[in-house]
Amino acid sequence: MAAPAGQREENGCCGRGPHGGGGSPADSDGEAPDSPYARARHKLETLLNRNMRIRMTDGRTLVGCFLCTDRDCNVILGSAQEYLKASDSFVASEPRVLGLAMVPGHHIVSIEVELENLGNPQYL
Repeated sequence: MAAPAGQREENGCCGRGPHGGGGSPADSDGEAPDSPYARARHKLETLLNRNMRIRMTDGRTLVGCFLCTDRDCNVILGSAQEYLKASDSFVASEPRVLGLAMVPGHHIVSIEVELENLGNPQYL
């Protein structure tokens, strides 16, 4: 269903919801700085270029640099590596280098962000 002329169609998943915008003063996107959407956007911006580990519904784990996301919660990872889940038929081996990878939001089970300033990678 299309949005009426002059209005944007918005969704509340990971992007701004239908209540975006509003009060004054506003940031460059017309959102009040203290709105939940502005806080969520700021949190996502702090995660840019940080290493993430994403577990997927099929058992795979991707590790890479968080580059961007969209309204459908898809995630783009740079310098991504894929780790397969060990099973009875094979042992987990070396990671497969993917490079740039798009992870569909509906396949994401969990996301962990690497802690900064540590010798060994540790995730939240």
